[in-house]
Amino acid sequence: MFLTHYFKKNNQLISVSQQQASDFAKGVAKDFNPIHDVQAKRFCVPGDLLFALVLGQYGLSQQMRFSFEGMVGDGVNLVFPDAVGQDFAIVDDKGKQYLSVSRSGDFTLCDVQTESFIRSYVAFSGLNFTHVLVPMMQQHGVMINPARPLVIYESMSFDLQTLAFDHIELSLVEKKLVVDGKRGDVTLKFELHCGDKLVGTGLKTLVLSGLRPLEEESLQDMVDRYEARRLEYQGA
Repeated sequence: MFLTHYFKKNNQLISVSQQQASDFAKGVAKDFNPIHDVQAKRFCVPGDLLFALVLGQYGLSQQMRFSFEGMVGDGVNLVFPDAVGQDFAIVDDKGKQYLSVSRSGDFTLCDVQTESFIRSYVAFSGLNFTHVLVPMMQQHGVMINPARPLVIYESMSFDLQTLAFDHIELSLVEKKLVVDGKRGDVTLKFELHCGDKLVGTGLKTLVLSGLRPLEEESLQDMVDRYEARRLEYQGA
């Protein structure tokens, strides 16, 4: 599968280098958050890559839920057991837990289906900041701290009505931001289609930390810097 370029495996241990994480974030997810840059001070592996690695290792089930519980830093060895049950966790070689997964229903190990699902979902995820989060922050009159922008990937779940598809297209159907002081809880609902056929539905939740009153100029500066990083990458 295409994911082999984005991790290293040694027996049951999987690790992701800073370069591999950065390549996946920019090249696959189109996510230009500087936290995924090589040598970033607060570097972490994209949550979408962890999600993708689980699907690549254990297959795509009809019902799945992913709860993200910690950020994977540089040099972390993650344990991916050869066999898991319906509910399992991804921990490091010291026992620290980063991700919990639950699954049910039929499943597929088809590389074509799994890759299509991964690519469609992470491409949608990579667009969240400028296309989804920024308009919602403007609507509610708040913004994240431009000096330390922190958006936490909390959970993602989906329910596939069928596994009879060869490609998947994802569309956002509902978005909501609930502001509670300096915290913002974001809920994104999406649908999964194969052509004109509805294949399934899903839900993603995010947490915005350090919210403050909206300053349009500062928010636009964040957007401009994000866009400049995207253009620089495409022109490289």
